Amino acid sequence: MPRIDWRVALRALLGFLVGLAVWAMLSPLYNRAVIAGAEWSLHAFEKPNVTVLRASENYAVVDRTDFDRRSTQRPSVPVHDLTFNFILLTALFAIVRLSDRHVLGFFAACAILYLTHILGLVTEVMSIYTQKLGMWSQVNYSDTSRNLWSLSNHFYRLVLMYAIAFALWWIFRGKSEDASRNARRSGRPNERRHHHSQRGGR
Repeated sequence: MPRIDWRVALRALLGFLVGLAVWAMLSPLYNRAVIAGAEWSLHAFEKPNVTVLRASENYAVVDRTDFDRRSTQRPSVPVHDLTFNFILLTALFAIVRLSDRHVLGFFAACAILYLTHILGLVTEVMSIYTQKLGMWSQVNYSDTSRNLWSLSNHFYRLVLMYAIAFALWWIFRGKSEDASRNARRSGRPNERRHHHSQRGGR
């Protein structure tokens, strides 16, 4: 049975707690950035641009300029449900000891994670358009579009949110100081044996 490295476990726990605190404190501001990015992304494919996303606490309120103005009810999406994988990312990066390369890798991973949060919100909005607006959805979207956006939305929530965090950590984690130290230690006996064999051959 493999032994538990309590130092690694402690670093992961501390990273989780720090990530949780940052996520909780900065979510209102960060959500606005995600909402703005999602609205811009939707406008890139809309003609004319009719989608309006408004921030309301931790929610993105979905509106359209062609919606009936007499109805005051608008669908909303909890943005913080799409972004909490940041906590997992910080816990994973905390496993290895800090270095300059490690810190740069973390910020690069965060930048890419922001883009995936935008895409996650886009799939939520499109899922609302294709599935949850009754007859309007059926008239404006085909069965293929409805199935595609619904599948994309569920796949992001159930799989991609976690897979993305692990993939970004794996790509940008760098080499830990412990691993480098162990590699140097394992190489020293071989160097000594090679040195003695050369002396014996002489």
